[in-house]
Amino acid sequence: MASYLDFEKPVAELEARVEDLRALSEKKDSPNIGEELAKLEAKAAKALADLYAALTPWQKTQVARHPQRPHCVDYIAGLIEDFTPLAGDRKFAEDEAIICGLGRFRGQSVAVIGQEKGFDTASRLKHNFGMVKPEGYRKAVRVMELADRFGLPVISFVDTAGAFPGIEAEERGQAEAIARATEAALVQGTPNVATVIGEGGSGGALGIAACNVVLMLEHSIYTVASPEASASILWRDSSRAQDAATSMKVTAQDLMKFGIIDGIVAEPVGGAHRDPEATIRSVGDAVASALARFAEFSPEAVRAFRQEKFLGIGRGKV
Repeated sequence: MASYLDFEKPVAELEARVEDLRALSEKKDSPNIGEELAKLEAKAAKALADLYAALTPWQKTQVARHPQRPHCVDYIAGLIEDFTPLAGDRKFAEDEAIICGLGRFRGQSVAVIGQEKGFDTASRLKHNFGMVKPEGYRKAVRVMELADRFGLPVISFVDTAGAFPGIEAEERGQAEAIARATEAALVQGTPNVATVIGEGGSGGALGIAACNVVLMLEHSIYTVASPEASASILWRDSSRAQDAATSMKVTAQDLMKFGIIDGIVAEPVGGAHRDPEATIRSVGDAVASALARFAEFSPEAVRAFRQEKFLGIGRGKV
């Protein structure tokens, strides 16, 4: 069943009328309403296209958080063959908020790292709403080092509001774990590609996104802190999240302009949740294209490319 965001109410009303007309047209004793149905479908499609062509940063934030948006597990299922998950950091525990493993992407052996939020109450609790703990980042480091040792490219799927902020995470060295994960990504001798598929929140995202190529879905966000947290810090009022989202330049379009990311993956009209399969194929094509760029690169060249990319951000060299 479709789930609509607040700003989508006009479209929701039109699509509800379309469904009513379809139901009527299926009845044998109903009058011929095919022409009226076609006109209403066209009107609803145009309303949706016009709405999504002019989304505000806050509306994009809402779309990035849409409950029906495809998650990390969907991308792995759709793109990675023979996926074998790897669990635990070999130090403390398994963290279900981050999924790591090995598999084959379009015939090529790869390592996969992704943040999973969950899609219902039980799975969200299991995956801690995608908020990774120190052991999760240490698991990611373990997989990055394994990939480096065996010459495997790394594919990351970023989707988190931020790293887990609980006391126990701080006790176990959250900041250090994120820093080690970021370092491991930066020194990787094999190419790595990150795609922000929903939210890319703060250091929680950066820990697995310091990659040769960083992609974003058209309606995803990537930010130093969530709009709500930023509003609380700047104005001591989390209700001003909409103002924060606008001021912080969190959208893929803004970040592409500033050279923070390397590419935008188009979404179906109405967002990724409208056609998850098409979105997953588009991400797969973008990742394949990115990896192909580094097919002939030596480990030293891969590292040098990544170093130059990140050192150039903000210096007019991107």
